[in-house]
Parts: sequence; structure tokens; C-alpha cells
Amino acid sequence: MRSLSDILEEYEFLEGDERYRLLIELGRELEPMPDPLKTDATLVRGCSASVWVYPTRLDDGRLHFLADSNAAITKGIIALVLSAVQDQPPAAVAAMDVAQALEPFDLRNQLSSNRTQGVPNMIALIQDTAKRYVEG
Repeated sequence: MRSLSDILEEYEFLEGDERYRLLIELGRELEPMPDPLKTDATLVRGCSASVWVYPTRLDDGRLHFLADSNAAITKGIIALVLSAVQDQPPAAVAAMDVAQALEPFDLRNQLSSNRTQGVPNMIALIQDTAKRYVEG
């Protein structure tokens, strides 16, 4: 998975539709999420499209997330969110200001409001998961 800074470097050179294409490409690059993991328990509430996020732990304790969406652009957005937190220790994910990390992408002005309304919910689910592992 690309780092958030690598993605931003590319994103800043793009305009309008090219930015959409980059987000869709990021979504395509997500590792596949097995259908049995797409349950009510892994569904992110408050998104206009269906978004599923499933946490796993690597052998060294870092968090690794699987995610998917039934909408290409939303899948790209969750890929962008994950690029900020993927394979980090739970304490780092819990403490990270993910919204601030995503601020340079200016998603609110790039995408329609119904595309971005679920982003805080995606972030909250990921961080709540990380906090549970920290408190563990």
C-alpha cells in the first residue's frame, strides 16, 4: 500500500477528474476482502455506500485493516484513510489525528457531501478498534 505522503505528492499535481481517477485507482489497489467478512458487524454506519472495515493484527501486534465498498470512489476514500493507519501499532492509530492527516486532500471540496459524510465514521471505527487493542 502506498504511503499517504506518496499519494499526496501525486494528488497535488492532479486536477478534478484526475483526482477522482486516482482515488478509484487506490480503491482497486486494496487487498481483497473476503465476502464472509462483509457483515453487519464490519459495516461502517452513516456512509452513503456500503463500506466494510475488518481489523486484523500482525504477529508483531501492529494493526492491519481489510476494507471494501460497493462504490468505486468510496472504496478509494477508505483506501486513502487506511494509507494513514495501515500496519501501525494500535497506540499510534488511536492517538493519530487522521482527519488532520487527510486535510491536504481537501476531500470536502473535491467530492460531493454524501461521498464525504461517512469519512468521520470510517475514522472513528478504525480508531475505536485501535483503542480497544490498546486498552486490551
